[in-house]
Amino acid sequence: MDYSTLKSLKPSEYEGAADGYRVTGRMAQAAKDHIENVVAAGMRKSLEGEAAGAAQKQLQALAKNFHYMQAECGVISTALKGFGYDMAGAKRKLDSAVADAHAEKFTIGPDGSVTYPSGPEKVDGKIPHGGTANGATASSAQGINRQAAQFDPNPYYARAQAIADRIAGALQEATAADEKWAPKLRALKADDDLTVSDRDWRDVTSDTHGVLTVADAYLDTIDDIPKDGSAEDNAHWWKSLSEDERADYVSMHPASVGALNGLPADVRDEANRIVLAEQRGATQQQFDAWLKKEPTHYRDYVDPVTGRVTKGVGAPTEEWEKWNKEKERIEGRLRGMDTIQDRFDATGTKGLPEAYLLAFDAEGRGGDGRVVLANGNPDTADHTAVYVPGTGTHLSDIGKDLDRGATLWRESDSVSQGSKVSTITWFDYDAPRSATPGEKGDIFPEAMFDSHAAEGGPVLRDFLEGNRAAHVESTGGPGHTTAVGHSYGTTVIGDAAKSGGWPDGPLAVDDVLVAGSPGMQADRAGDLGIKPGHMWAMGGEGNDTLVREGGRWAAGLGDNWTIPTDPAFGSTVLESDAVDHSAFWDENSLSLRQQAYVITGRYGRTHAE
Repeated sequence: MDYSTLKSLKPSEYEGAADGYRVTGRMAQAAKDHIENVVAAGMRKSLEGEAAGAAQKQLQALAKNFHYMQAECGVISTALKGFGYDMAGAKRKLDSAVADAHAEKFTIGPDGSVTYPSGPEKVDGKIPHGGTANGATASSAQGINRQAAQFDPNPYYARAQAIADRIAGALQEATAADEKWAPKLRALKADDDLTVSDRDWRDVTSDTHGVLTVADAYLDTIDDIPKDGSAEDNAHWWKSLSEDERADYVSMHPASVGALNGLPADVRDEANRIVLAEQRGATQQQFDAWLKKEPTHYRDYVDPVTGRVTKGVGAPTEEWEKWNKEKERIEGRLRGMDTIQDRFDATGTKGLPEAYLLAFDAEGRGGDGRVVLANGNPDTADHTAVYVPGTGTHLSDIGKDLDRGATLWRESDSVSQGSKVSTITWFDYDAPRSATPGEKGDIFPEAMFDSHAAEGGPVLRDFLEGNRAAHVESTGGPGHTTAVGHSYGTTVIGDAAKSGGWPDGPLAVDDVLVAGSPGMQADRAGDLGIKPGHMWAMGGEGNDTLVREGGRWAAGLGDNWTIPTDPAFGSTVLESDAVDHSAFWDENSLSLRQQAYVITGRYGRTHAE
């Protein structure tokens, strides 16, 4: 970059442009939210039919466009701020050198050279002549220039040379910044069509990574996430950032922000929806590329008796079976991500409130994915339920557990007497894949062992503490929270309670309710820090009895062969009409209504066995 260009550069103009993109991004976010949670939700409440369905699809596409605009505007804003920050540093150095040159009454040439006048006094009977100093950036060249100035009789030479070197340094810094940023800024452009495709979202990821590689100086000015911080530490860190700093952090680190316990639910939702869209785009591209690699499906079948090829009969090749297994894995991820989007699109259906995506990762812990989704804002809810699913939970079929969270919300809302309710499906652990011998090829089913719960328990504890911290920050109080566990999920809750040590205290919940529990790694509720009268359990018929008794005798998931439905455990054992292990959330069931009464704190309406 030459002297004239840098001299006329105004970094504040880039900051102004960044602010403009930030405002546009916020407008796009507001438009997306209004479409999804007001317009589309209102239509679902009152309109049906083909025309309404077609309108819904158009609204979904429009909301998707606004979401893409929001994400890209965030990246562009951060990029412009980063570029402006780097150029401002070089510009400050140049302006300082120019000011010193003017104070000395030196003249600066178009190339950044500094011309100085004749000496003020005679030396050896002569006035030293003036001259021009050309700046250098290499240390060897600067050393030679200093030596020359030291022996020159004109005292202005040394001062002019020092200023010229400073100008050269500023120009070099500006040139390096320009060369670093130019390709990244040029890359920040969208396709020239009106369709937001999976490739577009993949480009958002690429753009973000590209800006991250060059914006380090600017981003270093923003305080980083507290290392190993508690939920309260995280909440304090977020509160300490300016609005723009928060926006920059979400744009550059959506996965980190989305996973951070203690932050407001709407912030985590904003970040995780970006993560979901980006990973959905990347996974679709991965799937499309994988389909093109399909090997030969069938090989000829050779009769083992005759040794002849049997016409019309073939067996899948080993290569195809491996290919198909990977295809099904990727396809399952896509299905799971689409299920989450379906929940967003269901807002307003049967009164269902806005959804908040509090955590998401297609890979998750152990490859099964990670999904934490709330119905209603838990930060402002009077009553919150955190539902922990059990064995076999996987992103590919997360719809079953999201539906249970929605069903719990509707039932709890119906008995809440006007109180605000939020229900959260919490799947953030590596769930066992098998519950019976031989399932998924496991001779000893993974659900027999506590290892999955032992790893997931502390993660659940941290989430519950973050949920409480965010609620306190929003309302000034903790609200009423119930941990609801199903099957092996109840074991996770037990390990979550046991994972705390002094001064952690008990779980950040008021009630614990378990259904179909094979054991909670304790023989008494009191050992888990659960207050008397606030431990609830229910069992079902059919295979639910096998699960609970199997947990007691075969797996030993309860200390001393004790499970929560045993009188000795200390639970209030609720009446249940569940006909099997998965029926506790059947609509219009007693089991569901009992859970709703506990969740909303209406303990007097429950019925114990």
